Amino acid sequence: MLSPKRVRHRKVQRGTMPGNATRGNTVAFGEFALVAMDRMWITNRQIEAARIAMNRHVKRGGKLWIRIFPDKPYSKKPAETRMGKGKGAPEYWVAVVKPGTVMFELGGIDRSLAEEAMILAGAKLPIKTKFVARSDLELGA
Repeated sequence: MLSPKRVRHRKVQRGTMPGNATRGNTVAFGEFALVAMDRMWITNRQIEAARIAMNRHVKRGGKLWIRIFPDKPYSKKPAETRMGKGKGAPEYWVAVVKPGTVMFELGGIDRSLAEEAMILAGAKLPIKTKFVARSDLELGA
């Protein structure tokens, strides 16, 4: 499971996620990509589930790039605990994803197989996703 080796702050504030992705919004490595349509925190378990689904579908052919990394700790207080007494302990790690963020990229396989794999991966994620190809983006620009 993905998690940072070390962080500057053990607990962070939740913050806001306004606007669309300005970075990480282009297909940089592979030929095909899975793009986020909503804004949400994606947990390290969700990223891992999507990765496994894609790798199994393409039978470990081609190359897979994970473009998001869970570097934000999500803290939570234990169940049935009274208010106060400080912030809870970090439970798991999340990646902040905005609309337009490229989450996964695939290369070295044909389009139909890549699209099927990305649809399977999108089903593992809690947000709406879109399959894009580098060739489609170049034609549209």
